[in-house]
Amino acid sequence: MTEKPLALITGAAQGIGYACAEALAEDGARIILADINGDGVRAAAEKLGRGTVGMVCDMGDMDQINAMFDRIEAEHGTVEILVNNAGVAMPGDFLSYDLAAFQRVLDINLRGVFLAIQRAANAMIAAGIEGAIVNMSSINAQVAIPAIPAYCASKGGVMQLTKAAALALAPHNIRVNAVGPGSIDTEMMAGVNANPEAMKMVMSRTPLKRVGTPREIGDVVAFLSSRKASYVTGETIYVDGGRIGMNYTC
Repeated sequence: MTEKPLALITGAAQGIGYACAEALAEDGARIILADINGDGVRAAAEKLGRGTVGMVCDMGDMDQINAMFDRIEAEHGTVEILVNNAGVAMPGDFLSYDLAAFQRVLDINLRGVFLAIQRAANAMIAAGIEGAIVNMSSINAQVAIPAIPAYCASKGGVMQLTKAAALALAPHNIRVNAVGPGSIDTEMMAGVNANPEAMKMVMSRTPLKRVGTPREIGDVVAFLSSRKASYVTGETIYVDGGRIGMNYTC
């Protein structure tokens, strides 16, 4: 990894993705933000400064993923840190869940992650770069919510894909890890934040009795991307206020 590695963060216009970019920028990385929201990602790049570049990409579209990497490699060089953060939940009733929605979630949350890992890893290997890849999983890789079946399936898939990729890329000294957030104060939590009863339920299953912040996820991503985590690969780190460790539900 070079002195100022090039980091690509997907789903980075706001929330956890943007917080990951902040943390990596503070560690000295050059930053490229990608998001399906063009106006949002351009505004985020301008806000972050430091020469940050914003690119529009639908991570559920293979052609757009390949075009993004083509542009990055032509204009900025090889990605040395990849943060696969882009994801959607698309809730619905389990018994009538729409198959098109199920496929869309898998396309973005799982297939897009695989495609980005594959493309980034091949470029790293060709350039002789010992890089780092961090995927965004979730506590829902381990626990489930019936209203988001596709999301749960995709995040469980990300956990296993992380292990498989770590084994495949270990001979090249490319590390692959994942982060599994619990309840984090993002737009996805807005409805819960506004509902005292819903928040009470969340707190009942969170031993630290608070929601996490996006930056608390970003700091763990930055650690896993750094030389401080040089002997860590194939792991999913749960940043959830202790929730995964609970042996009861309320």
